[in-house]
Amino acid sequence: MGAHAVFHIIMIRPTRYGQDGYPLQWRKLLFPSCSLACIYALAEDARQRRILGPRVDLQLHAIDEANQRISHSKLIGMIEKSGGRGMVMMVGVQTNQFFRAVDLAHPFVDQGIPVIIGGFHVSGVLATLDGPSQELQSAIDAGIHLFAGEAEERRLDEVIRDAYTGKLKNIYNYIGQFPSLKGAPAPFLPVAGGADTINWYTTFDLGRGCPNGCSFCTVINVNGRKSRYRSADDLEAIVRKNRLRKAQSYFITDDNFARNRNWQALLDRLILLRKAEGIDLRLTIQTDMSSYKIPGFIERCVRAGVDQVFIGLESINPKSLAEVNKTHNRIQDYRRSLLAWKRYPVVIYAGYIIGFRNENRESVLSDIETIKRELPVDILHFTILTPLPGSQDHKDMVASKDWMDPDLNKYALCNRVTRHPELSVKQWEDLYQEVYTRYYTKDHVKTILRRMVALGSNKKLTTIKSILIYSNGYRTYGIHPLEVGYRRVRHRRDRRPGMKRENPLVFYPKYFIANLWDTTCFYFKSMQLYRTMMSIWKHPKRFEYSDMAIAETVQK
Repeated sequence: MGAHAVFHIIMIRPTRYGQDGYPLQWRKLLFPSCSLACIYALAEDARQRRILGPRVDLQLHAIDEANQRISHSKLIGMIEKSGGRGMVMMVGVQTNQFFRAVDLAHPFVDQGIPVIIGGFHVSGVLATLDGPSQELQSAIDAGIHLFAGEAEERRLDEVIRDAYTGKLKNIYNYIGQFPSLKGAPAPFLPVAGGADTINWYTTFDLGRGCPNGCSFCTVINVNGRKSRYRSADDLEAIVRKNRLRKAQSYFITDDNFARNRNWQALLDRLILLRKAEGIDLRLTIQTDMSSYKIPGFIERCVRAGVDQVFIGLESINPKSLAEVNKTHNRIQDYRRSLLAWKRYPVVIYAGYIIGFRNENRESVLSDIETIKRELPVDILHFTILTPLPGSQDHKDMVASKDWMDPDLNKYALCNRVTRHPELSVKQWEDLYQEVYTRYYTKDHVKTILRRMVALGSNKKLTTIKSILIYSNGYRTYGIHPLEVGYRRVRHRRDRRPGMKRENPLVFYPKYFIANLWDTTCFYFKSMQLYRTMMSIWKHPKRFEYSDMAIAETVQK
């Protein structure tokens, strides 16, 4: 009996470059990558089934570059030491991460190690355009392979076998072929694979696909209009497997959990696990404004452990909503929906888009003041309307040859990448900075906390942490708050190609001072928030507070 051969599968979720040219990396992440967890689970299933035969061992390596540095020399050396066989998969690559993924791929390709890139950018382009775009073709010409679509139903097996035999195709295109999720391997990441997160979060999806027609959305073209779901048994398997790494906080990444036809069975299973086995669960979900109309939905969510909910507010301007075909949001339902959630100890996050063609600075700021005054939103995070590849907006702009910024690294929803009829480049960029300043004023932050206490919520630390991250993420780092983690990490030699490598005598003092300043500012801001919270919490008349946004709930 001869020795077993080894084939390495290195799965990397790349980050993107920050404004300073260094990859966005952190000591701890806010959320881990759901795509990386899904692919790791599929690869582990393939390993256990020994798809390359009984005498070939698959060795799996999951790396989230957002909190781990990629060492090409170590990874290449590891492969060469065990026989020189392996492949690299760039997983879940979004548009703003594509250039970084290509930069990471080149050293592997130069050493004869095959690299394949998958994710929403590749899938979005091939789902909506007639063939590869320029950057995709350039990657192919450089010897990089592409994967479009979803990898379940053992599609990953084909890629692994082809890589092992040296027969990888230029493009694996599964667009329009939507696999069943029922019984699929449970998404999972080991801590070493990037699951080291703030509050020990893990992420997974329970459904894919969306029947709506929002023109800015990529989901409908990449994941399809027909929804597919995991079962309650699948969910239980996910929870039990992630308990092995002591996960307690879960982010369900479905863009609208209320649309899942199995929501009741899924929530009942979680309720049973909490009650019968004492499993501690804290859940964050995404849903739409109309979910409050579903009988029993909110109450069951809370019993299952939901204490944070992302709601797609998008805009309160009817013309803006009509512009992107988002007709399923009704402005008159906003307050009713939010108040239905606020009857429970739930922190509400709402996404708000700026940059619709009919808007200007005055209209945007006026709408924000209306939200502050009339809607009981806790955390408001802003995105710039962006034509992401895979969306109808992007497809239309390509067809009409409208200008779009060629630097895909900027397509992170916090940068201007198109022209606006009412706003100059500077006005648009200044407005994005200003909306955070206008929403998170000292007075309004106090209002958020007073509402929380008056409604009987006990989510003191969760609310404070969220305000801290979302109010300061862009202002401190120039990135969207969902990209923020704990303590920025920079490596001098990893700067973006084309940008000058800094002198060590300049880089290291600047790096140390920046981290010290950021940490100190966040500390004092958190202490200030905590003192404000406690002064409200201890006030004898704290439950008597009311305003236009919560008056209906307080009266009841």
